[in-house]
Amino acid sequence: MSSIKIKRINEQLLRAISEVVAHEANDELLKSITITAVDTANDLSYAKVYFTSLSNLEPKQLEKEMEEASSYIRREITNLVDIRLMPKLKFIYDDSIAYGNTIESKIKEIHEKENKQ
Repeated sequence: MSSIKIKRINEQLLRAISEVVAHEANDELLKSITITAVDTANDLSYAKVYFTSLSNLEPKQLEKEMEEASSYIRREITNLVDIRLMPKLKFIYDDSIAYGNTIESKIKEIHEKENKQ
């Protein structure tokens, strides 16, 4: 499948999954989730869904909770996404934002130390 079509599918899935977790889910944990990216396989068999959360749960626990909700989310997005075969959703905690915040705070510390000297 062409990369342009996969990119379009990724964007559709991102919007649809975000819509479901933010507005249609009754679970407060799901409402704390932000979908950051979707990476669909060329054969549409699965899609890696990257997410982050404001919840205090550990990333592995969040992934487990999202995996449990994946069948509900998949069922809900079926009408929102225009593809023949709905991929299986694999949720992966996206730690890039936390990593970026860590780097940013270390840079800030360095600048503060330099300014004190």
